[in-house]
Amino acid sequence: MQDVLRKINRGIHRVLLFVAQVAVCALVVLVTINVFKRYLFRGGFGWAEEVPAVLVALFAFLACAMGVRDHLHVAVSLIYSRFREGGAARKILEKLTDFSTLLVGLFMLVYGSMLLQRMIGLPGVLPVTGWPRWVQYISVPLAGFVITYDSILFLTGVLPWLDIQYPDDAEPAGEDAAAEKKAEKVQEEVQPS
Repeated sequence: MQDVLRKINRGIHRVLLFVAQVAVCALVVLVTINVFKRYLFRGGFGWAEEVPAVLVALFAFLACAMGVRDHLHVAVSLIYSRFREGGAARKILEKLTDFSTLLVGLFMLVYGSMLLQRMIGLPGVLPVTGWPRWVQYISVPLAGFVITYDSILFLTGVLPWLDIQYPDDAEPAGEDAAAEKKAEKVQEEVQPS
């Protein structure tokens, strides 16, 4: 069962990474084209402010959710680094961190869903694109779900604390074999013999 949950986790994060990459690329292209159009032709696209705002919100919340997976959130390690590596105190702090992150994810999931439901019921649309207003808020409960799911996997031990999905110095996340070998190595280091 744990292998299935890990594969689901990896699949979710691949989709999130793809969506975030598309959002950033589209954002850069749209803003660049609009800047050139404004300066060269004295006028830009009317929708060129609404669409980037939606893309920034999407990217920001998805990046936040992906950062939870690799423990990239802001942390003060002054106390944590004082304890012995692999010791009980560090494990307690790790569980406390995961529990706190779980609470934040649940908050985003529950209240983001409530906000989204309320916005879906309202008749307003974005002025230029005509998109429904709730499009701006869809990334909040989505990120909340992913943060909650990741935190539960960390708290239950399905994902080890040091398991990294987005390594800086290794192969891209699309390389299944390399990522699985690294996860197995981390799993062996975490579990006592």
